[in-house]
Amino acid sequence: MNPTISKNQMVGKVCLVTGATSGIGKVTATALAAEGAEVIITGRNREKTEVTIQQIKSQTRNEDIHYLLADFSDLGQVRELASNYMERYSRLDVLVNNAGSFFNTRKETQYGVEMTFLVNHLAPFLLTNSLIETIQDSAPARIINVSSDAHSYGNMNFDDLGFRRGYVGMKAYARSKLANILFTYEMVRRMADSSVLVNALHPGHVATDIWSTDFSFIGPALKKVMGLFALTPEEGADNTIYLASSPEAAGVTGKYFVKREPEQSSPLSYDEDLAKRLWEISEEITSIRRTNFGILQQPTTLHSGD
Repeated sequence: MNPTISKNQMVGKVCLVTGATSGIGKVTATALAAEGAEVIITGRNREKTEVTIQQIKSQTRNEDIHYLLADFSDLGQVRELASNYMERYSRLDVLVNNAGSFFNTRKETQYGVEMTFLVNHLAPFLLTNSLIETIQDSAPARIINVSSDAHSYGNMNFDDLGFRRGYVGMKAYARSKLANILFTYEMVRRMADSSVLVNALHPGHVATDIWSTDFSFIGPALKKVMGLFALTPEEGADNTIYLASSPEAAGVTGKYFVKREPEQSSPLSYDEDLAKRLWEISEEITSIRRTNFGILQQPTTLHSGD
């Protein structure tokens, strides 16, 4: 299924797609490139990312495909990614926060949170806020946050963001996906007078490399088994491509999409006090301070947490 966009609909647009060296991120980047957009992808491994760039160019015959490297488990690298982007590009029409990970075992981080929360929420929070002025200057622009229906099982315990008690990989993942939606709705409230559209989505259950992470030798087998029942990356990316490029999605903001349709997210995801608290804590950890998205303080030394 392809989004209802005309040929070359995205010509003149600049798109940044995170986590785009495989899976739905790669499919999304390829689709946007095929419609004429200038596309920048992010990856962790230079060799793999460069191979992906060449594959997208070959498939789409679009030479305006570039990359920036960053490991989203390191907020310093995320900040550097944003800085490098702003040095090279003057606009950003579409930001797709697609990068994400699943960790079967708990991993400590220097930021006082566990790794799933860091990679899946704090990294895109920092990246989006760091680039928000460029995005606003490019408006009408779009921000798409890839969440999951797993968010409905999530809760937010601000006293234990390190998940030191009762860690279960799926619980941590659900919390991070709930954070994606709380972040989406809160950003819309803070940008009420902006022409920037911000939406979240559930891509469906897709057998991608995320399920190979941290599962040792059973990872490839798990991905293979899931592949028997899951959507293909092409099917899973359809929702993202639709929100990123379709005229039908223009003017729609603050929604949670499933199969191109806005649906109700979990009751907890609409808790404005919870979203505000999450935003404030995320600001503190990532060392971003903003008023109406104007930078007040962005120190180079990151808060390391407890």
